[in-house]
Amino acid sequence: MILPIIGYGDPVLRKVGVEISPDYPNLDILIENMYATMYNAYGVGLAAPQIGLSIRMFIIDTEPFSENDDLKTDEKNQLKSFKKTFINAKIIKEEGNEWAFNEGCLSIPDVREDVFRKEKITIEYCEEDFVRKTEVFEGLIARVIQHEYDHIEGILFTDKISSLKKTLIKKRLQNIMEGKIRADYKMKFFNKKGR
Repeated sequence: MILPIIGYGDPVLRKVGVEISPDYPNLDILIENMYATMYNAYGVGLAAPQIGLSIRMFIIDTEPFSENDDLKTDEKNQLKSFKKTFINAKIIKEEGNEWAFNEGCLSIPDVREDVFRKEKITIEYCEEDFVRKTEVFEGLIARVIQHEYDHIEGILFTDKISSLKKTLIKKRLQNIMEGKIRADYKMKFFNKKGR
């Protein structure tokens, strides 16, 4: 089932997610619905707060990035096959140089800005089997994980841009809050009149 994506301004996007246990109600259906929702919106990641749940879970499928002709073959192959569910994640370390990449967000449609992030992360998390693992990721995969991880920490990519850029996009963010935008996917807006 395709779920509505929560738009910028909703308080749920600012809450720090809580950990869940293996007996979380209908977890397998929730994960399936999140993937369906993400694919419907042509996203590469989706965090539970973006569908209204303040839990520490996000999903990623970087295959769309593999179509970038500027990438080396091994990078393309890695992006093409990277699909993962992250539950109760905790980034342990971020390292390397910071690099800029133009980011967007399904909760903030039609707003894209360059965001600086570290190139390498170490993250502890569980998949659906709830077996704890620690892995290191780099490059675009690390960036997508950092972006989605921020969501479960109540942080949005717009928090990481300069004051000047925030001022320049202020009206667009207000329009999203009020539902005065048109997205190609189902959304739920915080201050939409007549809802």
